Amino acid sequence: MSFFSNLKKEVKNVFKGAMDAASKSRVITFDDIPQTLEALKALPQADMKDEFGVAALCVAALCVYPSDPDACLEMLEYLNGPNDLSTYAKQFLKDRFSDKDYVPRSYFKGATPENGYVPDEPISITVSSNPYSYQEENYCTLYISSGGADSPRQVSLRKKPSTGEWFIREYAGLLAGIRVPVSQDPWA
Repeated sequence: MSFFSNLKKEVKNVFKGAMDAASKSRVITFDDIPQTLEALKALPQADMKDEFGVAALCVAALCVYPSDPDACLEMLEYLNGPNDLSTYAKQFLKDRFSDKDYVPRSYFKGATPENGYVPDEPISITVSSNPYSYQEENYCTLYISSGGADSPRQVSLRKKPSTGEWFIREYAGLLAGIRVPVSQDPWA
């Protein structure tokens, strides 16, 4: 074994320890996707105290857009906290959902291009942090893997210090393109 082999081993072990200490994953399970703001508010994650739960609620709300855009917007307004959704944000949603209603479903366990992004039941989603997730006080960036993408997508949140509640700050990355369902892929 060479001198550099030992150094590589030491560095790898130190880096792995730092990653393990700063990275967390949490699985959030839903009985069903909430279809209204009232149904969303009835979920335990709607107390807004757990940033992982709020990120999962954002994905659940986005799933509603294709069937009821107004209900989705109401839920996103709630998850957005004191800030109103901008006209730009509303138009962005409309544009993203014009032909890709499957994107938010892709974040749930078992949803893949092969099955048309139909998730396993019970419906669950894994939300993760990494060592860089909490670089600024009262802000965090969490990551959610999609069954149709090679790397996790991010959602940013902001904490309201007076209440301890977390609110969605940025979720556009969740709506980035992914592989089309096999049933819609002319090259499949």
